[in-house]
Amino acid sequence: MAEYTTTNPTTGRTDKEFTTLDSAEVERVLDRSHAAFADWRATSTQERASLLERVADAYAERSRELGELIAVEMGKPLQQAIGEAELAGSIYRWYADHGPELLQPEQLDPQGAQESRVQTEPIGPLVGVMPWNYPYYQVARFVAPNLMVGNTIILKHAEICAGSSEVMAQILHDAGVPRDAYANVFASHDQIADMIADPRVRGVSLTGSEKAGAAVAETAGKHLKKSVLELGGSDPLIVLDDGDLEQVARTVATARLSNAGQACNSPKRIIVPTARLEAFVATIVESFESATLGDPLDEDVDVGPLSSVGARDGVVEQVRRAVQQGATLHTGGQALDRDGAFMQPAVLTGVTEDMDAYAEEIFGPVAVIYGVDSEDEAVTLANDVDFGLSGSVWSTDLERAQAVADRLDVGMAYINEHGTTLPGLPFGGVKRSGFGRELGRWGMGEFVNVRLRRTSAA
Repeated sequence: MAEYTTTNPTTGRTDKEFTTLDSAEVERVLDRSHAAFADWRATSTQERASLLERVADAYAERSRELGELIAVEMGKPLQQAIGEAELAGSIYRWYADHGPELLQPEQLDPQGAQESRVQTEPIGPLVGVMPWNYPYYQVARFVAPNLMVGNTIILKHAEICAGSSEVMAQILHDAGVPRDAYANVFASHDQIADMIADPRVRGVSLTGSEKAGAAVAETAGKHLKKSVLELGGSDPLIVLDDGDLEQVARTVATARLSNAGQACNSPKRIIVPTARLEAFVATIVESFESATLGDPLDEDVDVGPLSSVGARDGVVEQVRRAVQQGATLHTGGQALDRDGAFMQPAVLTGVTEDMDAYAEEIFGPVAVIYGVDSEDEAVTLANDVDFGLSGSVWSTDLERAQAVADRLDVGMAYINEHGTTLPGLPFGGVKRSGFGRELGRWGMGEFVNVRLRRTSAA
């Protein structure tokens, strides 16, 4: 059954089909990952770090090739795609540089003994379930820290990213990571559920939808497995009344159009002072209408297609329904009459809490802009959804902005920037945006056994 299919979202043409594992292959993957764990965990931390350094070098050397691959595979504009490959490489390099130190035993207050110390140990084979919107970056966030720790990995990528997932496996194996320490699998959802339930697998990380996260968490919880979930987001971006609204508006427009709006932590709900709303909307509309749409391999293109026609049609329907329910559409919102998964970026205002667009995530090039009359109203609106991935506050008064940011119910709060991701910073959300953290030292701490060794005199 060819569930894994590479279809170019620019042309709509299917380039290649891949076949999923059969039941016997699932068993072999589990056996090999389990068997490889003993040797991989026994590999010195310096050797594991050296291998990750080689992986980082490969991402740097092959960044354009890797960027071109996902531009064709899921529609990311080329410069953004190259930047993503470089970011993924920087994550592998960060763990190569910092991993051995983070795995050193920690000496505690002996509290009456000769010594009390904590050792950090791997727990075993892990399953990773990854999304299509950032094919390299999402994998690196999960893979780099866990290979560094000494866990083995079974990686299931999104069905539309089969080609890039094969290349990622090749890079890791060419760098010296044993083939059974990192296995790329074209597995069905049922097969992944069976893997998570298998006693040889000790944990699972998923980045994806709420529905997928709930299903994975249910299976993991039933079998007492640790899980980390990074799910949806409907990030608020608050502009205070002392902000440079035109500059912020242009920054917001660029951020919202990046990757055709297909980012969990993109600023999806933009909150500005009512007195400045009209001018702010006008700047966003002008930026959206002047953006160049087209083939993501064209370096002059700002916005490529969405990942698939189905994804595009879903976003178009969300915009149509918002207008039907009473929202104001200032520009765009329609599918383009051409091959591929293109839509005209849209700007909405007048969305109220009784409309679907108020609470749901819009995973596409759509800006929803609200006007408010006070900081308190802005914070209430920002927190009045079930998501809590990240949020930002924009102001020239940093203390004031920090005070507002501290009131946001999110996992990551930014001042005068939005969605920044760096290898040493924790990434993750609260509420229905998931639980657990990736990146930095926090990413090293999710799938480990924190083992106490205490020594007292005989």
